[in-house]
Amino acid sequence: MDKADVTPRVWQRILDIRAGQGCPCCGDWTAGERSALNIYAPLARRDMGPMAIGQIGQSLDGRVATASGDARDISGPDGLRHLHRLRAIADAVVIGVRTALHDTPRLTVRLCAGQNPARVIIDPRGRLTDDAPALRDDGTRRIVVQTVARDRPAGVEVVRLPSLTDGTLAPRQILAGLHELGLHNILVEGGGITVSRFFEAGLLSHLHVAVAPLLIGGGPQGFNRITQIGSLADAPRPETQVCDIGSDVLFNCTLTEAARHRSENWHSTAGAEWAFRQ
Repeated sequence: MDKADVTPRVWQRILDIRAGQGCPCCGDWTAGERSALNIYAPLARRDMGPMAIGQIGQSLDGRVATASGDARDISGPDGLRHLHRLRAIADAVVIGVRTALHDTPRLTVRLCAGQNPARVIIDPRGRLTDDAPALRDDGTRRIVVQTVARDRPAGVEVVRLPSLTDGTLAPRQILAGLHELGLHNILVEGGGITVSRFFEAGLLSHLHVAVAPLLIGGGPQGFNRITQIGSLADAPRPETQVCDIGSDVLFNCTLTEAARHRSENWHSTAGAEWAFRQ
């Protein structure tokens, strides 16, 4: 298992790559720093096409909360830092309305250097209150994806989409709507149902599962496939890099050919356009 070492100079290089101002190919790195670059640098580049990353933090037995809903300490400190690094890399972070209502997340970057991503809440029926932490006006873009004609406070952007027969929204239409707003590198952070729906739609290029060493015994699962299989031979087996990130173990899964190309060629400058594209 690789051990990732996200030193200050590694993270600064990642931020430079994200801004289109850093070379991905140069540097004298330790083995741990190189492992960290292999995790984050492919996701930081803006000249290799759009992508969507799914992220789940869970226990050893696959839970993301207790039966009573306590999810605050699922991830260890390094698992949380990993999540904040993914936020800093992304153009936008997406959550479902149940996560917004129950966990009241701020969706900001606090445990590492970097800018806040746009905050996107999938709220088909307009249940999220206007004073929710995710909609707080702090200078960051705030977006609600909904089906209803509900007004939002000034500064909150609304993407209105038609609902499916079950009242949900099509992940592909959500992603297309975000692309139209100039948001191309998307982090689908939660909850587990939202991440699973994007996975089932074939829209995730990468899936990061950070596993913390604790056993809960009950509560919601981190990942819930809608499609059931009858044989393990039919189960997806993505290419996976397993990394020791400190308090947690990261399973870095590559789900598409485009993601594989990105992961294998992130250090190449051939054909790169080092200009940050909004």
